[in-house]
Amino acid sequence: MHTRFRSHLPNIALTLLRVVTGLMFMQHGAQKFFGVLLAPNMPAMPTPEPFTQFWFAAALELVGGGLIVAGLFTRVVAFLLCGEMAVAYFQVHAPRSPFPIVNQGELAVLYCFVFLAFAAIGGGRYSLDRLFFHRRHETLAKTPETTPFARTF
Repeated sequence: MHTRFRSHLPNIALTLLRVVTGLMFMQHGAQKFFGVLLAPNMPAMPTPEPFTQFWFAAALELVGGGLIVAGLFTRVVAFLLCGEMAVAYFQVHAPRSPFPIVNQGELAVLYCFVFLAFAAIGGGRYSLDRLFFHRRHETLAKTPETTPFARTF
């Protein structure tokens, strides 16, 4: 494998993971809001009442998933989505059984930890976060008194 390509591979893989995760997550929001993308045996979902927990979940999934795809405000959005998935798991799945494979909560657990990773890592090199905010953070990092608080994406 070419050395130059290999050096970009981690950034490419992180970008692909971020984009695919965001697109998959948006589908859950579209199901809740619009009743589309349902499996043939799945009953139609009613449109959620505004400002209910179900409505907020749909909004987070649709809008948050889109922001994850773009890599915009990735750390904050991923942290919120991680929390949403933890709540979903403990409210919906965990009461059925303590084992995710039994209670059908493995997807919620997986999303939770993928979003936790994005909250820690950020959007990566090929993200709008990097495009919009990286230069400002480079400037902060060069200032000695702000170095401990400078964040990088």
